Amino acid sequence: MTSERIEFARSLRRQSTRAEEILWERLRGSRFHGAKFKRQVPFDRYVVDFYCHAAKLAVEIHGKQHDWFAEYDRGRSEVLQRLGVQVFRFSNEEVCGDLDSVLERIRATLRLPFA
Repeated sequence: MTSERIEFARSLRRQSTRAEEILWERLRGSRFHGAKFKRQVPFDRYVVDFYCHAAKLAVEIHGKQHDWFAEYDRGRSEVLQRLGVQVFRFSNEEVCGDLDSVLERIRATLRLPFA
């Protein structure tokens, strides 16, 4: 992995959105059903917001700006799916307004021994 990608992921961690901060507070430190999530994880030429390696699950949080990047998001999803990674996308509004539903969808997807 190139140092540019690593530095880009670090900069994204420092510039988290409010929705990312809210979700990270619940996922970090294996707090969520024992599943270990990392944030801003480089994959190929992309970076995913949250990733659980054991469950091969990527979670993306999108604001309105992502409407402009639909093609980029499709490319990222294709790469991740080829690697066997399931991708969940949630809007900022879903995370901030109905966090319990977001967490339930993530929990339901975690593979044993987490669920």
